[in-house]
Amino acid sequence: MSERAVIIGGDAAGMAAASQARRLKSAAELELVVFERGHFTSYSACGIPYWVGGAVDGPDALIARTPAEHRAREIDLRLRNEAVEIDLDGQRVRSRELDTGRETWTGYDKLVIATGATPIRPALPGIDAAGVHGVQTLDDGQALIGTLEASPGRRAVIVGAGYIGVEMAEALIQRGFQVTMINRGTEPMSTLDPDMGVLVRKAMQGMGIQVIGNAELTAVRTDERGRVTAVTTAEAEYPADVVILGIGVRPATDLARAAGLPLGESGGLLTDLAMRVRGHENIWAGGDCVEVLDLVSGSERHIPLGTHANKHGQIIGSGVGGDYATFPGVVGTAVSKVCDLEVARTGLRERDARAAGLQFVTVTIESTSRSGYFPGTAPMTVKMLAERRTGRLLGVQIVGREGAGKRIDIAAVALTARLTVDQIVGLDLGYAPPFSPVWDPVQVAARKAVTAVRNS
Repeated sequence: MSERAVIIGGDAAGMAAASQARRLKSAAELELVVFERGHFTSYSACGIPYWVGGAVDGPDALIARTPAEHRAREIDLRLRNEAVEIDLDGQRVRSRELDTGRETWTGYDKLVIATGATPIRPALPGIDAAGVHGVQTLDDGQALIGTLEASPGRRAVIVGAGYIGVEMAEALIQRGFQVTMINRGTEPMSTLDPDMGVLVRKAMQGMGIQVIGNAELTAVRTDERGRVTAVTTAEAEYPADVVILGIGVRPATDLARAAGLPLGESGGLLTDLAMRVRGHENIWAGGDCVEVLDLVSGSERHIPLGTHANKHGQIIGSGVGGDYATFPGVVGTAVSKVCDLEVARTGLRERDARAAGLQFVTVTIESTSRSGYFPGTAPMTVKMLAERRTGRLLGVQIVGREGAGKRIDIAAVALTARLTVDQIVGLDLGYAPPFSPVWDPVQVAARKAVTAVRNS
């Protein structure tokens, strides 16, 4: 007998789940219905800043698989359809066609929730003015580019200094805008410790970006047509022809909350290792709307990244298709860039380690991307956290130029394997002058951490 799986959300997690389920079961065995409120599916949201900056074409280049390609695999993909209610008892979903307002109930045997995350948009005067943009979807990217191309002025204000903020700062610099960044924290990139964030700030200031720390948006000023003209903080006002909100995101789980599904501290859905929603055998969830296990601290965290979403989708699709797979957790690895500065991190920051009740040591070293004598070598700073007594690696942060960022993968593997800093020193890593010094910078930091652990 044929079953029906309903999937809410048609981006990374949702469509990866649909595709994997279809590989395992034919349309005669499993009907797949996907509700997606936007115009696009299976796209790279991470590529939007580079599209805005002109480094890549879009939106088509950012789409991994089109709606037509999904439908050709007998997936009933319904664009511009928003799921508005989940009836757990009746095993059905109410959806609304956004262009007509027509509503329909669709029954399910299996349900997948992949609703993603929602950009934080504070309730402030003028926040919905023309020229104020969030950047989450391809539709958002198109709208922002339209504003930038039509703008008579070249002043941009970015609110928030996380990954989206710094990447959009680069994009607007490349478009010839004067960029001001307003940040609640002392330093940009709160995913780093402040002593590493200061390196990012100084580099951004060197690129001509005005970085305002310890400041919070209080209002958006507009003209008589309702267009943004400036933003204000408690201390100052900053002229703006365009404003980009990069304050962060929250799990888009209002639908799940209304249905009574279990949520964690961040508001993300709670799942088991197979990505099943806890307490519900026929409901799965994945992507930016879930919390995941942090393998270093042992706690549940909301870490919205496309890498995780795609893996979640594969695992969910296996479950929906009658197979079995698990998602073990994450160590919190991320890498970004602003112009030629590369910024990477994995594991715990100092405040994360304290919150987890861990005793730790920290070391910071300066090294280079290649042998010092080799042309093109560039400096990098590596910070490492290790547990006292045991020497277990707890976290690494790297800031540097070309060749710095992807070195974080060494630390990510070490964290996953629960290696000690002693063991990292002994790793057999590749060496040649064009690629690294004799001692890789991560191992240089590990050597210093070994000493710190022994002296602690």
